[in-house]
Amino acid sequence: MTPSATPVLYLSHGAPSLADDSLWTSELANWSADLPRPTAILIVSAHWEAAPVTLGATETVPLLYDFGGFPQRYYDVRYPAPGAPALASTVRHLLRAAQVQVHDEPRRGLDHGAYVPLVEMYPDADIPTLQMSMPSLDPHMLYRVGTALTPLRDEGVLIVGSGFTTHNIRLALRNPSPGAVPAWSAEFDQWVHEAIASKDLDGLFDFRRKAPAAGIAHPTVEHFAPLFVSLGAAAQSSDSGRSVIDGFWYSMSKRSWQFG
Repeated sequence: MTPSATPVLYLSHGAPSLADDSLWTSELANWSADLPRPTAILIVSAHWEAAPVTLGATETVPLLYDFGGFPQRYYDVRYPAPGAPALASTVRHLLRAAQVQVHDEPRRGLDHGAYVPLVEMYPDADIPTLQMSMPSLDPHMLYRVGTALTPLRDEGVLIVGSGFTTHNIRLALRNPSPGAVPAWSAEFDQWVHEAIASKDLDGLFDFRRKAPAAGIAHPTVEHFAPLFVSLGAAAQSSDSGRSVIDGFWYSMSKRSWQFG
């Protein structure tokens, strides 16, 4: 990995209604403006679990509106990013070399964990984009997948893990005031922030037992899991990661990191 390797991101992606939050959208736009322009984007979303590792469409296909009960305008969003067949070929090679099986699902479009933040970060939809599934929710397995993808950084590929630093929709809806930050969310957010800053990888792997309020902050772990792909892809970076976005959105931490 060269000193100019493309950074790796873990971001909190928000619901489709993220588009209505002017602060958050500006934070994402400013972040992308500070990054080197990627040759392609490889994104792993909390909303796609499939084993073995599965690659989505390599040509432009309709988005996957994997949500319900929202106003029609959220289903009218388009993001016709070019497909990334060359990137898909390289990903297959890297993962198979690491003894990781790879399948393809060529008609699966980007889900909202992928396109919602990308609409704000790269609104021209002109960067080849590929989505990859999480084959497991096991942190060690996801980290292994991420480490196999590290060479992509030298090719200008932006690797993005898209989840949510805390994610409990049920409790968030009970307390929907944007200014209310419950202890479970604040404590978990602070613990993760400190664990990443200190490179406490063992603690992060064992977050279900070691992090305060982990079972409340993540009653299911799919929104935290993409972090481990990002950590693996950034394993050779000398820095510990920089928190680029922080704060809370309806009780949930939207903290996001840049590695490298």
